[in-house]
Amino acid sequence: MANIGTFTAQNDGFTGTLTLNVKVKFVPNDKESENAPDFRLQASGGYDIGAAWRKVSKADRAYLSVTLDDPSFPSTVYARLIEAENGTYDLIWSRSRPQQAD
Repeated sequence: MANIGTFTAQNDGFTGTLTLNVKVKFVPNDKESENAPDFRLQASGGYDIGAAWRKVSKADRAYLSVTLDDPSFPSTVYARLIEAENGTYDLIWSRSRPQQAD
């Protein structure tokens, strides 16, 4: 797994930069169903490039399960947004769809 972005908490969401040098905001989503994402990911310019769901790991740690997709990507990117020790949040990339984290 590799860190592909660093974010900070801002208002009700998160803001930061992907290693792709793309500014991204996690915008709270008005959930219309139980399975709807908790956040929409918006690139600068306001277009959606992904979604995130609140999860809790087996070790009882909160994180966001993130899916990124864009026509410029060869395939969907799966990642986890986890809190780092310094108060920032790291977006950790995984080659496969993530299972529940430890």
